[in-house]
Amino acid sequence: MQRMLPRKPFQKINTTPHPKWAQDFWDALTPLKDQVVEHSFFKDIQSAKLPMDLCHKGLIDFYPLVENFPKFMALNLAKTKMGNAPGNEEARYWLIQNIKVEQNHDDWWVSWAEGFGVSREQLHNAKPSPKMDAINHYLWYVNTYGSLAEGLAATNLAIEWSTGEWTMSIVEGVKSYSNLGYENVKINDRVMSWLTAHASYDDKHPYEAMEIIKLLCNASPQEQEKALEVAKRSLEYYILALDDCYTPSKSLATVG
Repeated sequence: MQRMLPRKPFQKINTTPHPKWAQDFWDALTPLKDQVVEHSFFKDIQSAKLPMDLCHKGLIDFYPLVENFPKFMALNLAKTKMGNAPGNEEARYWLIQNIKVEQNHDDWWVSWAEGFGVSREQLHNAKPSPKMDAINHYLWYVNTYGSLAEGLAATNLAIEWSTGEWTMSIVEGVKSYSNLGYENVKINDRVMSWLTAHASYDDKHPYEAMEIIKLLCNASPQEQEKALEVAKRSLEYYILALDDCYTPSKSLATVG
């Protein structure tokens, strides 16, 4: 039997100068990413002006996105191919590594919600409105039926890029809710885990995702365009969900 050679160790993904198409891609996404980051919902949390019922709504109705995020990544992992297909080996190891990172994020979000007086039962029974739930359905669709590049663009680039930035902007605002006299608000390190994680190490994920997208799409302008379009649409649905955070929610019916 022929002895198999050991697989070479995975090399860390480093950022590289963008070719013109990739810089245009990045620049085209920036305005939509900024609309997410600068949304009034996060501005109101940053200044601790968002009413507690709307804090509850956001924590409950965004929970399905948080809970499903590693599943979206797993759908893309299943698309990777063996052999020398450009970007596939990098994508496979990167996704495996980051799915492991994501395994704690569900629990950390639950801790944040509990620190603001929301129960696990309320999270598990979340019923987001159609406008807020649209992003979940879109990501399921893209990560199931789209190409590997499309899945990474819609999920790890668009969602993680904007999320990494807005989390940095609201950390202090979330902490300040403990000083506003809300009886059920209890802030500690565990409550802040989801936010502090995304505001620190997660900020490199979209840049690494873009490097993999460059490898996957560099030889195909058509794939470049498709990946850009799904990333744009992902951010548009993100904005739609944030807009809906100001409307009444069925999920709040059981919030005490």
